[in-house]
Amino acid sequence: MAASSSSISERVSESAPGTVSAAVREHLRQLCLREFPCGTGSWNKSRFLPQTWRTWKELVPREEETVSPGEETVEDLLDLVRSPHSPWGLLKDSSAEDRFLRELAIQNPLMLKDTFFYSYFRSLRVVDKKVSIVDKELLKFLKLEELILSANQIKEVDAANLPPTLKVLELYGNLITSMECLCAHPPPRLQHLGLGHNKLLGPLESLYFTSHHWPNLVSLDLGFNDLTDLQGMMASLSTLQHLRLLVLQGNPLALVPYYRGFTVDSLVGLSVLDDVTVPPSEKHQFRELSRSGDLLPREAQFVVTIGNVKGVMDSSVLDPEPGPEGPFVTYRYYVTYDFVEDEGGEGSEYGGVLAEIVKPSPSSELPGEEIDEQSSEEAMKEVTEEVDEEFPEELGEESLESGITELGEESDLSLISGHSAPLTQSISSAEELAKLRPRIDPRLCPSPGTVLFSTVPKPWAEVIPCDYEMQHTLRDLVPVKAFLLAGTTVTIVEEKVLSWPLLPPVESPLHAKKGKGEGDKAKKEKGKKGKVEVPKDTKAPKKKREPPKDLRHDPPILQVVGHGTVMLEPLLVGEPVVSTVCNFGVVRTPEYEKLILARDSKKTKRAAKKSKTKLTAPAYEGVRPPEPLTVEIQIRLSQCRSAEEALGMLAV
Repeated sequence: MAASSSSISERVSESAPGTVSAAVREHLRQLCLREFPCGTGSWNKSRFLPQTWRTWKELVPREEETVSPGEETVEDLLDLVRSPHSPWGLLKDSSAEDRFLRELAIQNPLMLKDTFFYSYFRSLRVVDKKVSIVDKELLKFLKLEELILSANQIKEVDAANLPPTLKVLELYGNLITSMECLCAHPPPRLQHLGLGHNKLLGPLESLYFTSHHWPNLVSLDLGFNDLTDLQGMMASLSTLQHLRLLVLQGNPLALVPYYRGFTVDSLVGLSVLDDVTVPPSEKHQFRELSRSGDLLPREAQFVVTIGNVKGVMDSSVLDPEPGPEGPFVTYRYYVTYDFVEDEGGEGSEYGGVLAEIVKPSPSSELPGEEIDEQSSEEAMKEVTEEVDEEFPEELGEESLESGITELGEESDLSLISGHSAPLTQSISSAEELAKLRPRIDPRLCPSPGTVLFSTVPKPWAEVIPCDYEMQHTLRDLVPVKAFLLAGTTVTIVEEKVLSWPLLPPVESPLHAKKGKGEGDKAKKEKGKKGKVEVPKDTKAPKKKREPPKDLRHDPPILQVVGHGTVMLEPLLVGEPVVSTVCNFGVVRTPEYEKLILARDSKKTKRAAKKSKTKLTAPAYEGVRPPEPLTVEIQIRLSQCRSAEEALGMLAV
């Protein structure tokens, strides 16, 4: 940080608020260069006594080893400003200029004049001071070479107010929307320009990065803006003969698969791109790729892969055994995520979104909440009472499988082919799913401009394999950058469907009277035909109770089992893949685990009874530790590894 004399620090109120000069003077005032232990006063007055006829303004320090009683030595005063435990010590983040000024104000405070201030300092650092105007006071710094104005509120920079001696200019984290203001009178000696994390937008911005404006530029940082024209940017930057370091990551143009190879081949003298060294082998890999720049597609490609889901609670354990009149209950589980929608409205290469979502009934309970103790005890009692019955669990499994077959036969076929089948589109799907998420941050809901995608629903299992892969091809790259900064919301949904037998058709009385004899006759013949003689010493097993083939299905009842956000910002900073296991915590309650153990114990006893063997270990050994609900997800940004691979996109 730069410094000033006492006269300059007294004119803080004269500068307009929000200017660079006002921020500098306010900082100098906070340094307290005229107060103890700095400046002159009773603590060091003997060092500045007048000599003969000289006036007070021409005082010079006296070279004496001893000081008068009640005064402090220079070494003691310096210790006060250097010690971190001293109340007069500087803060840890103070600059070297701040420390130099405090010590100079002790050793020789009379040197702090305006002429010294403007001619000595070569660096100004004004960070996060709410500066919005770069005023002409900066021109007084005759030797200023470095100006850092990051994290302020600057929208435009009047380049005429920048000292011509500048070599480094940093404007990170401001509100600059165009380079036109800087190119009016650019500092001719500038070697480094930092404009990362601004609002630069539009294809015309590339016209301002030529050797005509920046003939000596060696380093350029444009990271995390909204620049989209990679081909136009490379055409302009190729005129900068001295450019060696370049940062473009965080811009939408860096999302295309051939970004790095095209940049390396376009800028022959480039040594470092996005903080990664450019080796000769990489230049050889992408040789002559820049010649086909106008033919390459300007789109980004993402591949979303969803793997196994673990830790889901089997809700069918809590349901009673269905009667002859139903309901037959089936459960299926799937994973959803939201992704940015392309400008064409297709959403992805396959164009699929989540099927229509129905609100859960008010009586339905979220799996993440605790199960009611009374209902758990009743379910536990029902399970233990069925221990002596034969094959009841097979009936429940068969009901589930038959229901799944009728409801999702096409989905199962799609899994055999190895592709994920997108579901039909629903306009209100995103809104309905958002309502299901109980009291969550609004940022977790699909934002405007995103589409909801879903895996194929699967029946419950300890490990549910989703086997999902979807490629998203996006052409409007500016919304893609905003989406990656926000991340995607991953949700595990439970789908519950109640099925009922269809009622038989009601016959008219006349028709029933006519066919009465024929019906009795057919009934007798059917009884005779179906009669089977069973040996006396053979006992027929119980017949499994199967649900009717013709069922009426209620609308699905959905519950959100778990949800969370996957951060995708690493894809903007050069990482090719974001791979994570989303952990939503434990949803399987201890009561549920007891029911599972009771069911497993029952199966073990039946198996032992059937094989006429004795159990060697108790079936129930206590409640196992609950497993957290997790889902594996990977999102990969497609990147070309050679010129041949990039040129292969032309054929597609």
